[in-house]
Amino acid sequence: QVHLVESGGGLVQPGGSLKLSCRVNGMILSVFWGNKFAWYRQAPGKQRELLASITGRSTDYTDFVAGRFTISSDNARKSVYLQMNGLKPEDTAVYYCSTRYSGQDLWGPGTQVTVSS
Repeated sequence: QVHLVESGGGLVQPGGSLKLSCRVNGMILSVFWGNKFAWYRQAPGKQRELLASITGRSTDYTDFVAGRFTISSDNARKSVYLQMNGLKPEDTAVYYCSTRYSGQDLWGPGTQVTVSS
């Protein structure tokens, strides 16, 4: 059974950086490499929004994070990362990793990111 687990969230000051990790358990390497993974976030009272996605070496970003956030993956660790720089208070949210597998959308439990002085 495939499941996702995010980590790396926390409290950071404005202008700071965090690197989120998403460990993908139960997926064979050949499937991991070809699968699309995405990072989303959801702030209190707001809808969940897409931030970035990666398939193999191909990446895509939502306009409002391009240049600040970088998505990457590590096949050996079967993990997907989100490097976030220049964080702002409005980046405060729960961050989720997601992928589609066997016809189902899979989500991790999320990791809280709080940007505050």
